[in-house]
Amino acid sequence: MKKGYTGKILLFGFLLSVTPLAMTAQDEKEFIRKGNRQYKKGEYSGSESMYRRAQDQEKSTADAVFNLGDALYKQGRFSEAATEFDRAAEGYDEPSRKAESFYNMGNAFLKDQKYKESIDSYINSLKIRPDNPAAKYNLAYAQEELKKQEEQQKQQQQQDPDKDKSEENQDKKNEQQNQEDRQQDQEQPEPQPGTMSREDAKRLLEALSAAEKKTQEKVQQEKARAAKTRVIKNW
Repeated sequence: MKKGYTGKILLFGFLLSVTPLAMTAQDEKEFIRKGNRQYKKGEYSGSESMYRRAQDQEKSTADAVFNLGDALYKQGRFSEAATEFDRAAEGYDEPSRKAESFYNMGNAFLKDQKYKESIDSYINSLKIRPDNPAAKYNLAYAQEELKKQEEQQKQQQQQDPDKDKSEENQDKKNEQQNQEDRQQDQEQPEPQPGTMSREDAKRLLEALSAAEKKTQEKVQQEKARAAKTRVIKNW
């Protein structure tokens, strides 16, 4: 990315294309006016309520839906905002309003890190209004972020099989060690009642001590392995 490119993205990408629209439909007009006043004051939750009431009117228009998307976007509810902008795009017949709806929908998806959806939205906007520089900048930015996301996912998929293979090998090593321990236990001399000499007793104690030492080493290895598996990697 060229120097200064990110600044352009911030300038265009994180701003909605227009402020809430003024309405003309008589049944929703009053609610829209109240919502717009609250929106301009930064009272986005209150404006959301007004826009929703405007939508409930019998003759509501796509403008009420568009404004609701603006209010939701300002509250950081990007997924919900994208849904409203999608509805607005479907409801508009006027090409410029439809293009603005697709553009704002792209912004919402971009903030929600849904890069594929944002790319589709910007493309739809540019099909209608190809002279929109903000949509062009944001489209390029979303494409770059999608590429980074896919590369990161690919790296994770490559690392996970290696991790599983390493754990599988460790399990095999532990099982092999367990088998050796069992064989050594079977090879230990069994004392015979009334016939154990001092030398036999000494050898038995030495064998038991060696077996106990191996058991302790095995326990420590298992503890170390358990502790290792709890470490969270930062990809």
